[in-house]
Amino acid sequence: MIIERQSLIDAPVDQVWRRVVTVPGINHELRPWMTMSLPRGKRHLTVDTVAVGTPVGRCWMRLFGVLPIDYDRLTIEELFPGRGFHEESTMMSMRRWRHERTLTPEGTKTIVRDRITFELRLPLRPLTPLMAVALQALFGHRQRRLQRHFATR
Repeated sequence: MIIERQSLIDAPVDQVWRRVVTVPGINHELRPWMTMSLPRGKRHLTVDTVAVGTPVGRCWMRLFGVLPIDYDRLTIEELFPGRGFHEESTMMSMRRWRHERTLTPEGTKTIVRDRITFELRLPLRPLTPLMAVALQALFGHRQRRLQRHFATR
């Protein structure tokens, strides 16, 4: 299943990039619904400092920032510094998770595009349509949070 979202952010691409590659930036986008943590010893990493093609380890997803609900075995497969990344991972709930985020300059603003491709693990596959709706909502939420972050600066 594929989900796509796009938003115009009122900030230059370099500022948006510096925000979206950090764990605090990612967690700001996800809050209040969830947060993500990196494994111990790797909390200093950002999307643009991880070793491309090498799994970072289990990154726990926590509902409301507290309750562990899933983990992402995070791997950045491709990195386009300042412009985007392709994450190809597995999760406890998903056999396949691919998040492609691209940033495109639009004058002094930035177009942020998220494309999610996912495949739930076999016992969960009947929930695919429900998961698609949830992910569409979550990534809409993430992009609105990013818009608000830069609108208030």
